[in-house]
Amino acid sequence: MEQRHLGRTGLRVSRIGLGTLTWGRDTDEHDAADLLKVFWEAGGSLVDTADVYGDGESEYLLGRLVEGLVPRRDLVISTKAGSVPDPDRRFDGSRGHLLSALDASLARLGTDYVDLWQIHAYDTGTPLDETLQALDIAVSSGRARYAGVSNFCGWQLAKAGTWQLAAPGTRTRIASTQMEYSLLQRGVEREVLPAAVDLGIGLLPSSPLGRGVLTGKYRSGTPADSRGGSDHMAPFVAPYLDEAARHIVDAVAIAADGLAVTPLQVALAWVRDRPGVTAPIVGARNAQQLTAALSVEALSLPDEICQALDDVSAPVHRYPDQDWSTL
Repeated sequence: MEQRHLGRTGLRVSRIGLGTLTWGRDTDEHDAADLLKVFWEAGGSLVDTADVYGDGESEYLLGRLVEGLVPRRDLVISTKAGSVPDPDRRFDGSRGHLLSALDASLARLGTDYVDLWQIHAYDTGTPLDETLQALDIAVSSGRARYAGVSNFCGWQLAKAGTWQLAAPGTRTRIASTQMEYSLLQRGVEREVLPAAVDLGIGLLPSSPLGRGVLTGKYRSGTPADSRGGSDHMAPFVAPYLDEAARHIVDAVAIAADGLAVTPLQVALAWVRDRPGVTAPIVGARNAQQLTAALSVEALSLPDEICQALDDVSAPVHRYPDQDWSTL
C-alpha cells in the first residue's frame, strides 16, 4: 500500500487507515485479529482508536493483539482523548484530564508511546492554550510521537495550528485533523480543509463511505445485518438515507458500473485522492469487508468521473467562501 506523509511532518502512514470504533463492542477479539492481520498483510500501518471506543475496550483489544499478531514497529497507532461520558460536559480539554487519559490509554494499549495522539474535540470550557499544552507535554515526555486534533471547525483548527507554529521548537506542530468527509458530507471543504492545507495539517477522513451508505447496500432497503439495521447504530446512519443522498449514491453506482468496479471502491477512491487528504479511516465488520475496501489500492478514478461526482455532490458554498466581489 502506498505511504503518505502525515501533513508537513516526517511521519509516513498508509493511505488507508483501519478504524476500531466497534472493537470490544460489536467486533470481538477473533474478528479484530482477522481485521488487523488482513490490514497489515496488505501493507496498512495506520490504526485509529480512541479512549472512549467501547469504553476503553477498543484500546485494550488492540493492545492484546499487537506484538502477538503484528509487530508494534509496523504500526502507526493513533488514539484520541477528550470525550467524556458526562451529559453536562461532553468534552474535557483540560491539561489534567488529557494527560491522565493518555496514561490510561497507554496502559490499555500496552505500549510506552502512541505514534499519534489527537484531541477528540474542541472544549469551549478550557482555554485553548491549556489544551494544546497537553500535546506539548505528551510529545516532549515521549508518550506521543506526533499530535493532532479531531472535530475542530475551521477557525478552531486555524487558531490551534497557528498557535503551535508561533513558537517553533517549543510547541508541537499539529500533524493531523480527523473529520468526517465523504461524498455525502463535504462540509470540511468550506473552511477546515483550506485551513489544513495552508497550515500543513493532514486530513484523516472518518466515515469516508458515508456511514456505509455509499456502498449502495441501502438502495433497496435496510439490511438486517447492517449498521442501519441495529438499534444503537441506526440513528448514526439515518441522516444519510434522504433523497439528496440517494441521488449521490445512484451517481456512484453508475460510475462503478462504467468502470466495472464497486460503489465502495469509487466512493473510497474519490475521498482518498482529494487534495489535503492523507488517509481515510475505514471501519469494517469482518475481514471480507475490509479486503473489499483495501482493493481500492489499484484504482484511480478518471478525471471525468471525479468531476461528475463533484458536480452531483457539490455543497452550496456562497458568501464568504466564493469570490464575493463578483456577487
